Amino acid sequence: MTIFKKERNAVLALEDGSVFRGFAFGAECTVVGEGVFNTGMTGYQETLTDPSYFGQIVTMTSPQIGNYGTNLDDEESKGPKVAGFVVRDLSPVTSNWRSTDSLSDYLQKNGIPGIEGVDTRAITKKLRTAGSLKACLSTAGLSDEEAVKKAQKSESIVGQDYVKEVTCSESFVFDADGEQSIPFTVTGTNLQQASMPDETHRLVAFDFGAKKAIYKNLRRHGFEVIVVPATASVEEVKSHSPDAIFLSNGPGDPAALEYAHQTVRELLEEYPIFGICLGHQILTHAIGASTYKLKFGHRGANQPVRNQETEKVSITSQNHGFAAEKEALEACGAIVTEYNLNDQTVSGMRLSDKPVFSVQYHPEAAPGPNDAQHLFQTFHQLVSEAKAVV
Repeated sequence: MTIFKKERNAVLALEDGSVFRGFAFGAECTVVGEGVFNTGMTGYQETLTDPSYFGQIVTMTSPQIGNYGTNLDDEESKGPKVAGFVVRDLSPVTSNWRSTDSLSDYLQKNGIPGIEGVDTRAITKKLRTAGSLKACLSTAGLSDEEAVKKAQKSESIVGQDYVKEVTCSESFVFDADGEQSIPFTVTGTNLQQASMPDETHRLVAFDFGAKKAIYKNLRRHGFEVIVVPATASVEEVKSHSPDAIFLSNGPGDPAALEYAHQTVRELLEEYPIFGICLGHQILTHAIGASTYKLKFGHRGANQPVRNQETEKVSITSQNHGFAAEKEALEACGAIVTEYNLNDQTVSGMRLSDKPVFSVQYHPEAAPGPNDAQHLFQTFHQLVSEAKAVV
């Protein structure tokens, strides 16, 4: 009897010379990017399509990925934004009533390479020890030596403005009729939809690489959401006559976005502002504080955060490689409100003299816990109070 061995035809190489051979899936190509890991047990499609992952090769720590397939409804943006995808075991079976494509077919259609059959525990331990590393993933027959060289020659994420690659090209109103944002629950075999509130506040949302789930939550909490490109001017924002401003998540180095810092610096003098993730970091720079790169970042749905003012601990979904400097924030008059309990990095702040606040984590989750979704209601109340004073 002849035994056929599956060929390890894909390679993941790191800048330190480490090489991991595995099996190719998705598209046949070669990519480079920052090697990072995500600890989420579910939500791989939301991870793939989160624009914050632009320019990164993502390793999933959960051992089996792909069992429930993919569908267009769960995309956080149009198509995957990761550079490449690394998993221990690609599920051979796709089983979910909402699935329209297998994970491999989905990545192939969108030109994203994947590698399976590698030791993701070893990769994760290496990234935790050495920090995020430049990486090369090839499913196109590249040799180990060539892959290592490509990883070493690739650009660092530090100093990179990736926002320009993922922001919208022009302004638009998100979900004007409310159909996309209606929340639903599954009861037995039936879908039950909740009612949508009236739009009571007009919001201009900067798209630095936003997840759709954030816009949906803003819409569900009574905001009319007008999305503008990352490069929108103060004049363009004011032309929409907003009641408030929202700063979204996104990829790359927040220090490289000087145009956004300046715009937000001017807007925070006139409007209530809420920032999430990169939006939190942009706001940090806008008030004159600074950010720094974390060793390996926070990426997953299990990050504990403690609010210093309420003494409440929330389990949060996070995805970021940079953090705000605590001392710099406080020197600029900001109040640090929340800390990550794993490493004591800043997870939230507010301004003492303005209706402005931000968080480093994702209160919309998608996927992840809902502990922090109350922040959307908090923002709505903040805007209501600011309008009442005028």
